[in-house]
Amino acid sequence: MSERISRIQALNDVCRSFKVHPAVAIAGPRQCGKTTLALEFAKSETTVTHFDLEKAVDHRRLESAEQALSPLLGLVIIDEVQRKPELFETLRVLLDRPDSETRFLLLGSASPDLVSGVSESLAGRVGVIDLGGFDLREIGPGQWKNLWVRGGFPRSFLTDDESSFDWRRSFIRTFLERDIPQFGINVPAETLRRFWTMIAHYHGQVWKGSDFARSLGTSEPTARRYLDILAGCYMIRILPPWFENLKKRQLKAPKIYIRDSGLLHGLLDLENHGDLLGHPKLGSSWEGYAIEQILGLLGRHARNVYYWATHGGAELDLFVMIKGKRYGFEFKHSDAPGTTKSMRIAQSDLNLDHLWVIYPGTETYPLDDTITATSIQDLPKLIEKLKTS
Repeated sequence: MSERISRIQALNDVCRSFKVHPAVAIAGPRQCGKTTLALEFAKSETTVTHFDLEKAVDHRRLESAEQALSPLLGLVIIDEVQRKPELFETLRVLLDRPDSETRFLLLGSASPDLVSGVSESLAGRVGVIDLGGFDLREIGPGQWKNLWVRGGFPRSFLTDDESSFDWRRSFIRTFLERDIPQFGINVPAETLRRFWTMIAHYHGQVWKGSDFARSLGTSEPTARRYLDILAGCYMIRILPPWFENLKKRQLKAPKIYIRDSGLLHGLLDLENHGDLLGHPKLGSSWEGYAIEQILGLLGRHARNVYYWATHGGAELDLFVMIKGKRYGFEFKHSDAPGTTKSMRIAQSDLNLDHLWVIYPGTETYPLDDTITATSIQDLPKLIEKLKTS
């Protein structure tokens, strides 16, 4: 696994954020490449100090945090910052120093501690960048299928199918048995694994807390708590519904997805593309994979993203608003998708400026004036056009 993929867009996001903030937090799941990105950014800095709070020596060095951090100049990187949440109060004081030339790059595994600390202690002082796995911009031509099957975690993507599958199963176990307790969350690993596996089988469906509570033998609030834990650690995507004043009954519960397609396939025991093609969750897996790619490519523009559905059966997989325009996306794992009645209804009711049908073929072609069948490989070019138009 000597191959190295440059994450130019993420580096640009860090640079842009530092132009307006004295501190930047890179938040994302463990093993998604946060430390590699930080060290890549640090290459352009003259003075760099790096603390890794998983190391006992660095943890001790920051016992008296203000004394340790106050004299430092240049760039200060603090890795796994969620392991010492009391640091946020000290950082607030340091960031408020007038004319300070010290910048802080905080790396955290998207724990509740990190989110809470940043929002309460560092509001207005820190820019937050969400980092996931690799996306379609960062991989080689023709690699989208491997990205779909193996997921975007670097150690999973940059290997063969068998080794990737072994890595993902190990990651799931380590995350549940080690990482979750480190976040201060007291839920038995086996209980959370059962819940996570249930989510994998519900991937792409509307959340029904009563179903999960009944299967787990617990209450709906407890099931929702488990959902929020995994969402807070960037393992699950909760896609909210869009509803407006139409003369139709619309769904108002969110949809749920496993964010990384490789972890989804690990939980479903699918090792390679052949296993996936014969599985009932093929279409849902494709939908979740394409949604994550679009949201990752949108970056900071992915603020207003929803799904839409009515009790009458009309639905839209992804509804996105960018700069006042309304766009729709449907996801079809087929050789040559066409239009459907549901697409027409969504287009009319939501007043879409355009609708794209994302499929695994190689050609992009119009279905009519406002609907286009688009190859998954053309997504980066399409999303970049939407962001700059």
